[in-house]
Amino acid sequence: MLIPLYGRAEIVRRGERLVADPRAVELVEAIDYDFARFDGLPSLVGAAWRTAVFDHWVEAWLDRHPAGTVVEIGVGLNTRYERIAAGRGRWIELDLPDAMALRRRYFADDERRRSVAASVLDDDWLDLAADTRPGPWLFVAEAVLGFLDADEVHGVLDRIARRLPGSTVAFDSWGAWMRENQEEHDALSRVTARVRWFCDNPADLAGPVHGFDLVESVRLTEAPLAVLERLPADVAAGLSTLRTEPQVLSYRLNLATVGAA
Repeated sequence: MLIPLYGRAEIVRRGERLVADPRAVELVEAIDYDFARFDGLPSLVGAAWRTAVFDHWVEAWLDRHPAGTVVEIGVGLNTRYERIAAGRGRWIELDLPDAMALRRRYFADDERRRSVAASVLDDDWLDLAADTRPGPWLFVAEAVLGFLDADEVHGVLDRIARRLPGSTVAFDSWGAWMRENQEEHDALSRVTARVRWFCDNPADLAGPVHGFDLVESVRLTEAPLAVLERLPADVAAGLSTLRTEPQVLSYRLNLATVGAA
């Protein structure tokens, strides 16, 4: 929860354009935590880069469905609603009770936004999403599903598919490389969280998830041009090298529809 927040704040502090999030700076300054433990980590830029891709997809979806519902799974201290809602959509923001307790110190519900303290493995939150008919629905799970077991990932996506068929889901995934290397990962090695779901080919979810259709799956280096054009100059200069690194090759950002007939 704190690493991506700090990544966005550092991008703003450096005057970069990758993610426009001055609220992240305010939050880092307000929260009593030693963020300096993450200083200089390449994953800070990577987290902001990932967020920029998700933002791009959510904005495009809202352009098509301005009255739809966006469900942020594992919202943490994300500020996507502030950054890109612009009066569009209804928003449900979901996270575990302890994370939501921290979030509620800094964010308030309004007529279009509702926070929910629950596990993604529960069912009640999905009932709430279904009550915001007539839809459609976009479920955003940024840096969330990887920390579940494979059967839990399949179960979450399949429940969405069967409860709200035709929904769109944006999520990220790690391949088998991470299974053998996360203890040396620059950020994960400094926290207790560990990746538990590994998926080299997200299209394989078509087996366990009803009506799963992979619409788009990209590595960070294959992000939409609008995102790549905002990368910090030093990162952009090293893109050709990044495209061959095993860590980059193992990590994918995915957009899919679920529950289609």
